[in-house]
Amino acid sequence: MIRKFIKNDIDQVMSIWLQTNLKTHSYIEEKYWNQNYDIVKKLIPKAKVFVFIDKSEIVGFIGVAKNYVAGIFVKKQFQSIGVGSQLLDYVFKKYNNLKLKVYNKNQKAINFYLRHGFEIIEEYVDEETLEKEIEMQWKKKKSK
Repeated sequence: MIRKFIKNDIDQVMSIWLQTNLKTHSYIEEKYWNQNYDIVKKLIPKAKVFVFIDKSEIVGFIGVAKNYVAGIFVKKQFQSIGVGSQLLDYVFKKYNNLKLKVYNKNQKAINFYLRHGFEIIEEYVDEETLEKEIEMQWKKKKSK
């Protein structure tokens, strides 16, 4: 089940955020994620966040600020079974176009987004991490 984030979700959401970032982005120092923890914790309630619930436990979430996907985060044991796809499909129904950035070294995420209709539009270097990032965009197909 997917539902809108509520304040009481913050600890579970932040735990997933931190653990997923540490595992997925091992090429970025752990201190970067720890230093940004409090900032993200303040920003999450300001974004549109939707959580995926499995047996009363949050196992993943997606955050969108305006038309920007700030991230999809799924607990390790729930990855590659459709949770991320369901979260993305959920927001596809709410938006006509979306953008996001993903680290160039995160090929699994790049492939995931490409499979879901995102296209690469630009490449950058993230000034904080000095890692290459790819900006991607998705546009809703117009009905005929």
